[in-house]
Amino acid sequence: MLPLTALLAGCSAAAPAATGPASTTAAFHGTEPDRAGPRPSFQLTDTSGAAYDFGVKTRGRPTLLYFGYTNCPDECPTAMADIAAALRQSSRDVRERVVVVFVTTDPERDDPALLRRWLDQFSTDAVGLTGTTAEVAAAQRTMGIAPAGRSEGVATLPGRPDEHEHAPGTAPHTHLGPLGYGVEHRDVIFAFDTADRQPVLYPGGTRPSDIAADLPLLVQGVAS
Repeated sequence: MLPLTALLAGCSAAAPAATGPASTTAAFHGTEPDRAGPRPSFQLTDTSGAAYDFGVKTRGRPTLLYFGYTNCPDECPTAMADIAAALRQSSRDVRERVVVVFVTTDPERDDPALLRRWLDQFSTDAVGLTGTTAEVAAAQRTMGIAPAGRSEGVATLPGRPDEHEHAPGTAPHTHLGPLGYGVEHRDVIFAFDTADRQPVLYPGGTRPSDIAADLPLLVQGVAS
């Protein structure tokens, strides 16, 4: 089994497109974590301005968690679009039970209002979280990943500072302001089941159909 650090790709203007992972368990289509620990707890702020304790708010519910930012050129909108597509392929009962949480890795630019508008392109039900730079960094460390950091600027189209040339396979999306600098972060969807375990994760490039196939297992709390 590959270590987690080998499976997570950075997201920046120069980041290559990620490839889909091979199935590593009989039950799940994603990748088995190195350490399948319990659902973590970290506190941030949601897009309404209310305090949000991840461990408490999502306890006992199948949950998909992603760290990214609204000016991300390719990976973040594709991950959120893939989650939305997986939910559309699922039954109503599964859709209503799954919680989708997006944590910005760029809190300096992603204020709650902008984060909400960006997420609404993919799902009006997705929870958007932000906080201070230190709080967001702490949340990432809780998940066992290094805090995101600034990278070189995102290459934009001439005369259009909020548009860029899309990498192959990028989901359709709209940016809500000049792209400016990039942010290196981990391109992975963390998944938790109703038993508050993390049995699987989905690196960038995982097919929506594979995520959809796993959602009933997360709902049932089936261990890998």
